[in-house]
Amino acid sequence: CEAKTIKSSVDELPEVELKNLPPHLEYAFLEGDNKLPVIIAKELRDEEKAALIQVSKSHKRAIAWKLSDIQGINMEFYTHKILMEEDY
Repeated sequence: CEAKTIKSSVDELPEVELKNLPPHLEYAFLEGDNKLPVIIAKELRDEEKAALIQVSKSHKRAIAWKLSDIQGINMEFYTHKILMEEDY
């Protein structure tokens, strides 16, 4: 069995499509403009938002940005395969 090395989303920032959020939520970004988005509550005070973003930035490698970022999960558990041959 050959181990695949997949770069973390933090190392190789993915392109993301931002969706419209409910009025009580907003996006915050951990990297530059529109990079590594997180969703936070709009009702937070400015100092609470800053503290939350700072903690999130310092632990951004702990966040699973996509399924392949989750350590210890075999891709076969979350990969759907459609088998087209009868002998499978």
